[in-house]
Amino acid sequence: MRTARAVSAGGVVLAELRPDAPVALVAHRSVRGSLQWTLPKGAREEGESVTQTALREVREETGLEVELIGPLDTIDYWFVWAPERTRYHKFVHYFLMHVVGGDFSERDHEMEDAAWFEPAEARRRMSFANERRLLDLIPDVLAVQNTGGS
Repeated sequence: MRTARAVSAGGVVLAELRPDAPVALVAHRSVRGSLQWTLPKGAREEGESVTQTALREVREETGLEVELIGPLDTIDYWFVWAPERTRYHKFVHYFLMHVVGGDFSERDHEMEDAAWFEPAEARRRMSFANERRLLDLIPDVLAVQNTGGS
């Protein structure tokens, strides 16, 4: 089995610029058919920076136009893609963003659903603990933003 690296990027999208604002989540079916609510994210395309990937993927998966606030964190994990007999080390770069336009109805059909959730409900719905942990980083990123990055 060969080993490869994969890079994706996405965002935690806030409805308003405040730590307790609603968060946008997207839903898709797992391989086993269960509905999974996650943060919008996707694979980096050739020539894109991770920031460009994050903005594009959020727009495609949610239908929302967003503005970047700042970096949150990078999550990494391993998975095996059986058809290729490849073990991937995946890095997903997440950014904090806030909505400036668009509408969930404008999302692509890759996602089954997209919706706003209050932070406590978002935590309950989110399928992955490593993504839930990103919500804890929101107040610090907003505080840096509000002090001009110092």
